Amino acid sequence: MSATTFMAREIAEIPDAASLLVAGEAARIGATLRARSFPFVVVCGRGSSGHAGVHLRYLIETRLSLPVSAAAPSVVTGYDRPPNVAGALFIVVSQSGRSPDLVAATEAARAGGALTLALVNDPDSPAARASDLVLPILAGPEHAVAATKTVTNSAIAGAALVSAWAGDSELERGLAALPERLRQALALDWSAWSADLAGAPAAFVTGRGHGLGPLREIALKLAETLRLPALGYSAAELRHGPRASVLVATPVLALRQADPLAEGVDALVRDLSRDGMRVHACGGPLGTLPWLGDGHPACDPIAMLVPAYRAIEAEARRRGLDPDKPAGLTKVTETL
Repeated sequence: MSATTFMAREIAEIPDAASLLVAGEAARIGATLRARSFPFVVVCGRGSSGHAGVHLRYLIETRLSLPVSAAAPSVVTGYDRPPNVAGALFIVVSQSGRSPDLVAATEAARAGGALTLALVNDPDSPAARASDLVLPILAGPEHAVAATKTVTNSAIAGAALVSAWAGDSELERGLAALPERLRQALALDWSAWSADLAGAPAAFVTGRGHGLGPLREIALKLAETLRLPALGYSAAELRHGPRASVLVATPVLALRQADPLAEGVDALVRDLSRDGMRVHACGGPLGTLPWLGDGHPACDPIAMLVPAYRAIEAEARRRGLDPDKPAGLTKVTETL
C-alpha cells in the first residue's frame, strides 16, 4: 500500500472539484424546471449516490414543497412494473451512470411521461443518454473504491440545482462559500472519533434533516473501509428501537447543523452522554470535535463529510487496511 492512497488524494481534491460546480449548468436547468409544474419528484440512486439523493430530497421538500419519493429500480427490472410517474420529475443520481438497473428505471420513467434528469460524473454515460436533462457533477476521475469527491460533488450539484430552481439566494450564498469551507475542513482532526472505533463491535452515526444523507454516507464508509458494521439513523429514530443497541462499546458520531432540528440532536447527545455512552459531536454548544462554526445548514453536512473521510482513511491505514481496495469490493456500477 502506498504512503499516499488514491482515497487521500481524492479527498484533498474535494474543494477544487466543488469550485467547478458553483457557476455550472445548474442555473440553466433550474430555470427550465422553474418554468414547469410537477406533482411530485422521484429520486433514484444506489449506495453513496443514494445518500446524495437523500440530501437532495430534503432540499426539494424544504425549498419547493414538493413531495419526493425514492425509486426502487428493482420494481422495473425485477418485477416489470414501471410506476406511474406521468408529469413528474425523475432524477437519477449516479457516479458512473452505467448501473443497468438505474438506466432501466430512468428509461421507464421517461417512457412513462416523466421529465428525466441525470446527475452524473460522465455526461456521455447510458444514464445521461436516457435522460432529457443532464447535470454533470464535474468531479473528475475517481480511483478509490470508496467514493468521496463524487459524493460531495453530487450533493453540491443537487443543492445548486435546487438553489436555481427555487431562486434561493441564501442557499446560493452558502454554496459560494462552500469550496473555501471544504478547504478549511481538510485541516480538521477527527482522530479522537476514529481512534475510539478501535475494538468497537459496531458504530452509530446520527443527525437529522439535511444531515441524514451525509450521516448515512459516513456509516457506509465505516463499513466498507474499516470493515466495521455501522448504522446511520435519524436522531429521532435512534431514540426508539435502535437505542437499545447503543452501548458503551459502540461509539456514536452526531452531526448537528444550525437549523430548526438542531435541538433534537442536542437533546440526544445530552441523553446519551448522561447515560455514559461514547458520543463524538460535531457542531453546536455540545460539539466535541473540531468544527468551522455554523455556515449554511444545508451545506454544513456536506462539509462535515471531509473530516470524517480523512479520519476513516487514516484509521484504515493505521490498521493495515487498504482504503483504495476494500476486501471483496471493486469499483462497481452500483448494481445490487
